[in-house]
Amino acid sequence: MSTSTTYRTCPRSGLQFEANAEKLMIVNAFVAVVFLLIGGVLAIGVALTRWPAIHWLPADTFYQVLTAHGIDMLIFWIIFFEVAVLYFASSTLLRCRLATPKIAWLAFWLMLIGALMNNIAVFQGGSSVMMTSYVPMMAAPHFYLGLILFAVGALIACFVFFGTLVVAKRDKTYQGSVPLVTFGAITAAIIAVFTIASGAIILIPTFLQSVGLVKEVDALVYRTIWWAFGHSSQQINVSAHIAIWYAAAAIAFGAKPMSERVSRGAFLLYILFLQLASAHHLLADPGLSTGWKVVNTSYFMYFAVLASMIHGLTIPGAIEVAQRAKGYNKGLFEWLRKAPWSNPTFSGVFIAIIGFGFLGGISGVMMGTEQLNMIIHNTIYVPGHFHATVVVGTTLTFMALTYFLLPVLFRREVINPTLAKWQPYLFGLSMYFFCLVMMGAGTLGVSRRHWDMAFQGHALAYEWPGAAYLMMGLVGIAGIAAIIGGAIFVYITVGTLLWGKRLDEGAKSARFTPIPPTAPTAVAQTYGSAGFAAPGTFALAMVFLVAFVLYYFINWKYLSQLWGLS
Repeated sequence: MSTSTTYRTCPRSGLQFEANAEKLMIVNAFVAVVFLLIGGVLAIGVALTRWPAIHWLPADTFYQVLTAHGIDMLIFWIIFFEVAVLYFASSTLLRCRLATPKIAWLAFWLMLIGALMNNIAVFQGGSSVMMTSYVPMMAAPHFYLGLILFAVGALIACFVFFGTLVVAKRDKTYQGSVPLVTFGAITAAIIAVFTIASGAIILIPTFLQSVGLVKEVDALVYRTIWWAFGHSSQQINVSAHIAIWYAAAAIAFGAKPMSERVSRGAFLLYILFLQLASAHHLLADPGLSTGWKVVNTSYFMYFAVLASMIHGLTIPGAIEVAQRAKGYNKGLFEWLRKAPWSNPTFSGVFIAIIGFGFLGGISGVMMGTEQLNMIIHNTIYVPGHFHATVVVGTTLTFMALTYFLLPVLFRREVINPTLAKWQPYLFGLSMYFFCLVMMGAGTLGVSRRHWDMAFQGHALAYEWPGAAYLMMGLVGIAGIAAIIGGAIFVYITVGTLLWGKRLDEGAKSARFTPIPPTAPTAVAQTYGSAGFAAPGTFALAMVFLVAFVLYYFINWKYLSQLWGLS
């Protein structure tokens, strides 16, 4: 074992941080928050322009702002933070040194240079091609080169993560299987390799076209491969934020998974089937066979849905079991009423779980059904769905984890704890409403991409029902409320780093402390209804099932009304 590094034991959490990994986690997480800030500022322009009564930005500026907002939020903010999570789940949770720290720093600089290059290209003008950057629409060469450099850096970071797992195994820093949180991070990293490689595969010829070395890139081929990157990047997020949900349950309650084997099996289903959700962007494309579309949107998709439902049951179930073991056994929901709702790590995660399941999950399955997809394809329903997954699910989860990491990793006491307590509620609940009204407007047919829903001044101007204008106005109001919630998070995070009370670093050592072996614990079965260990969670799952069936039926009814039979 190499002893050329030091290990710091956090006095608050007992976690052990290796020096190189700690620095890399800090810089990746900090840069992630900077891009969250940039994307949040840009979101003001998007929200106020889609709000019909204000309609703030002219068309060219709107598309420029929307391009940068999409890329900064969906790619740069999230993947920078996920790299920090990968290093945490490997080096910190396995108590080992980070493999090849110099290469990890190379990965960071490639990602940062690529992200800055891409933003510069967008703000210079001539690259307002949206996040999808469909060909034959062309951006500046450094728009594509920036994304390629970022992708290469992120790939290198994934391989550093895998190398760190090898170091931990070789140095015997843990016994048996890796912890479930690390297993979830492994799932995210495997999906990330597929995802980022797909992006590089299609962006390299597109870059060559932008500099004149390639005559053309086939538009259908581009869309098919690009969505293996564009949508599968969300599957990295799903695996990462669900791993964090398991971690948060352990942090806040000392909760253990109800069945590690089942949870690991659900993560395995993600590796095998989750990326197939990319198909829902391609169901209107003529270049893909009907058979391919049917298989991807039915049988294969159901395995990914099953995995998410398993996690949706086992994580709240683990919390309930831990709470009932502490004596919160009255009725179905005392365990939930007595949860630490003033702790932003818990409240943020729980709001994310509910929003991701009810808003993102149900709408995602509906969109992933070939026939139903035709109702809302390329309407503003689509961003309503992915704000429920990426923002409510992933971003809010990452915010919640940050509240835990500020004192533990950054060694600073969180400033303004009262504001921190309310921030997840303001951000999460306003995003709930934002997603709902956006999906409602999309159900009425409001366009996803056009800056002016009414096409005012055009020969083909269209007058929408009053409800559509009302919902788009509510989208603007809810969007501004969510932006304020995000701004409060950035203020608390950056303010804590700048003037938060400095905390004790804890003891340092030249050697790691191996993870002690733990005896397996059985889930108690002495309470609950009809032998259920988590009857409250089961009741919530039944509510979810009823909501899912009703919404699915309603959309089939909408579809049946499109073509009347007479």
